[in-house]
Amino acid sequence: MKKEKLCIEYLFDNASKSSLWNHIGTSAGLAGWFADDVTDNGKIFTFTWDGHSTNAELTGMNPNIYVRFHWIDDENPDSYFEFRLHKIEVTGGLMLEITDFAEPDEKDACITLWNTQIKDLKRLLGL
Repeated sequence: MKKEKLCIEYLFDNASKSSLWNHIGTSAGLAGWFADDVTDNGKIFTFTWDGHSTNAELTGMNPNIYVRFHWIDDENPDSYFEFRLHKIEVTGGLMLEITDFAEPDEKDACITLWNTQIKDLKRLLGL
């Protein structure tokens, strides 16, 4: 089955951009909410959950704007996951847009997982 692209947006009204960026754009920050442990060796990041590790290549980054990764074991070269920050002009708040790819029958589970991860991130940020 071909994976489908999905984009999910989360509002972070009271978060500072630098604080949110530190949690999505650094291995130490990602280890606080996204995975049990995250290490990087340049462009290769190792994400560990429950003792199992998976590698992703950092394929793009513009500090304070976005960071994009591609799972090394993913056979589809066009799939990735990305964290992108947007400033909401009207309110001055921040929007975190997550782009990911999932099999059609796994989209709901993927969104549920992201919702859970973002709750952890918001709790970590004190929101």
